[in-house]
Amino acid sequence: MPSPFPGMDPYLEDPQVWPEFQHHLVAALFQMLLPNLSDRYRARLGCRQYTSELPLFTSVIRETHQEEYLEIRQRHSQRLVTLVEVVSPANRTTSEGRRVYMDQRQQAIAEGAATVEICLVLQGKPTLSYPRDSLPEFDYTVSVTRSGNPERYEIYTSTLQKRLPKFKLPLAPDDRDTLLDLQTAFSRAYDQIPHDRIDYSRPPHPDVPLSEDKRRWIDSWLRQQNVR
Repeated sequence: MPSPFPGMDPYLEDPQVWPEFQHHLVAALFQMLLPNLSDRYRARLGCRQYTSELPLFTSVIRETHQEEYLEIRQRHSQRLVTLVEVVSPANRTTSEGRRVYMDQRQQAIAEGAATVEICLVLQGKPTLSYPRDSLPEFDYTVSVTRSGNPERYEIYTSTLQKRLPKFKLPLAPDDRDTLLDLQTAFSRAYDQIPHDRIDYSRPPHPDVPLSEDKRRWIDSWLRQQNVR
């Protein structure tokens, strides 16, 4: 069953759903990327694990997070060429999640690698800071930096009402970019999720910040799709 939304599905930010969705999204990107890589590269899936703490009244809630990411490396030298990250809610809402995410990103930049950040999360504070005045209104982004120029961002945007973008993924500076379709990767990932975990008869998870206009649009859209 496909998602009822034209692009990103805000119901996936539910903490009971997101980890599995992120796992399948990274896996889908990996599978789509492999046929486009020449023999000079290899792609691999990595995983980091950490614990975040959330104060709650007189106690502390500890949560263990496991986040996968994608690396492209030179086959012979093993040098990191491109780091591909899917931002998780914990990266935007917890200090430890932000720290480990940014540490890995900065390490990749220090190694001279390109970076790709896919952010399909609305809650919390953005992980990257860049001028947004010249950009159209957006909810979701793919942010690309190239090796040797980490201060310059190539931004691909989308809104809740639109299809997720295609984007150029950089490889070595002397090689051509490869084009990835994020909407296709999203659809493949969504197909792997047990759909009985998502209740479209209710609003999205309360941690997802949505304006009244967007809430009305979601309600109207889901009624049109006959899922509410």
